[in-house]
Order: sequence, then structure tokens, then C-alpha cells
Amino acid sequence: MHIGQHIKEVMKQKGVTATQLANDICCARPHIHRIFRKDNIDIGLLQRISKALDHDFFRDLSDDFRAKV
Repeated sequence: MHIGQHIKEVMKQKGVTATQLANDICCARPHIHRIFRKDNIDIGLLQRISKALDHDFFRDLSDDFRAKV
């Protein structure tokens, strides 16, 4: 799973803009666009994004891992 693209997809589904997410996790908007390009991400940052978007990305990663085993 490419986590950055997955975050971007969830944002679109929920109607959240990059600016809104940036404000919610206390970072600059350009940082959000850099996150979209990442195929891995810091756990603390992923936790903040999960809370901001009210979405369990950790479960998504776990489900993806189990599907590949």
C-alpha cells in the first residue's frame, strides 16, 4: 500500500482539503502534498492524520499486510 496515495484518497472521499488537513495537524499545506508522495510515513504523523480524518489508517495497513501474507 502506498500510504500517501491512500491518505489522499481518504481525504477526497471525506471532502477534506489539503489546507484543512494541514491546519488540523499543525503543518504547512506544502507538507501535505509531500506526504501524498510518500510510500511510508512516521507513526506519530500517521496517528495525527488518522485522528484529523477520523479514519484508522493503521487498520488499513494491517489489512493490507494480512492480504499479502
